[in-house]
Amino acid sequence: MTNSLARRKLAILPLVLLPFGAVAACGGTNTETDCGVNSCTVTFDRGVEASASILGVEAELVSVEGETVTLAIEGNNITVPVGDQQPEEAEGFDVSVKSVTQEQVVVEITANA
Repeated sequence: MTNSLARRKLAILPLVLLPFGAVAACGGTNTETDCGVNSCTVTFDRGVEASASILGVEAELVSVEGETVTLAIEGNNITVPVGDQQPEEAEGFDVSVKSVTQEQVVVEITANA
């Protein structure tokens, strides 16, 4: 009887944990993502189409001009200065650009509280 109960509890465990995995789910094309419960750091590759599905929204690198990065968040363009201390707001998220190199753009996207 104990083995049967233990097996049932183990069978239910993945279903209980499923919502937690969905919250932090992230991924994309030509990107590297590091996500927590309400924020993600996305490293976009430059020179290629790069996008990520994070925190339930689609983010895409549109362009980089000098110290300004244009991103599309859910299809709406937002222009963010590199290293600006005050994040830009878009679609219920705070967006800031951490760094820009010849190869990559690092962006932090956080859900507004």
